[in-house]
Amino acid sequence: METTKRNHDWPVLDFARIQPTMESLHQWLQIVGKIRLRTMPWQNHSWHTALYVSPRGFSTNGIPYGEEVFQIDFDFKKHQLLIQCSHREPIGFALEPMTVARFHQLLFEKLEELGIKVKIHGSPNEMEPAIPFKENTVNKAYDPEAARNLWQAMLKSSNVFQEFRSEFIGKCSPVHLFWGAFDLAVTRFSGKGAPLHQGGMPNMPLDVMQEAYSREVSSAGFWPGSSDFPFPAFYAYAYPSHEDFGKQAVEPKEAFYSEDMGEFFLKYEDVQQSEDPRGMLISFLQTTYEAAANTSKWDRQHLESPSKQ
Repeated sequence: METTKRNHDWPVLDFARIQPTMESLHQWLQIVGKIRLRTMPWQNHSWHTALYVSPRGFSTNGIPYGEEVFQIDFDFKKHQLLIQCSHREPIGFALEPMTVARFHQLLFEKLEELGIKVKIHGSPNEMEPAIPFKENTVNKAYDPEAARNLWQAMLKSSNVFQEFRSEFIGKCSPVHLFWGAFDLAVTRFSGKGAPLHQGGMPNMPLDVMQEAYSREVSSAGFWPGSSDFPFPAFYAYAYPSHEDFGKQAVEPKEAFYSEDMGEFFLKYEDVQQSEDPRGMLISFLQTTYEAAANTSKWDRQHLESPSKQ
């Protein structure tokens, strides 16, 4: 049963309702993300692979292709997949219930029409089972309202993440939509190296994980959940994580630490139901960052804006 909204427009996310659409979108985003991975110049920590929240949905932003640029957009207002190219008129197709195999077929047909030739690894990463896209007829749901609400939740979260990001003057990632785990994330760096990561993500090359976590980080994000963790939530973790990280007092009171995951969590529903979603989320982002920075002895004086010191 959906919970009543407060006096703001953060959407309700009922996991049971959004799950079928979310699982289809996750597969579709993997396909589009892999196209960006193969065509963008490499950036540290695999930043070249990520997608972005846009005013209408999710986007690759501009991708160089020879002397031209193309872009792939999920539009959750008109429910279209749109491919824009600097040398041709935009083309696309409707977002509607269809198998992953059909989505893959349509997308590559449209790219071919535009003269864009790209070959991707044909199976998803960071998920089990990793059914090849061309063979996946399991995931085929698409509820326009569920897709729109999920995008709106990402949009609201992204705006707060952007504000939080602005207070840090050290190295910080853009606000990224990572298609591997389907999470929106922002990561701060201490400037110090980190121990070699041991991996552990399904269908994820170890060398990719080790480069991504080659530096000490404090990371936070939004994740729409999974069958094993059936509620959308905000998360925060540190790598490497000090033994006292999870013992730190963080805000708001609804936040909690998972020993199994080694992360702090704040349920999206608690933020959505609050009178001040932005304020609640900012407090979570700031206090979990402080938990990481203080326990790992970051040089905060040289990493933070003077207004935060």
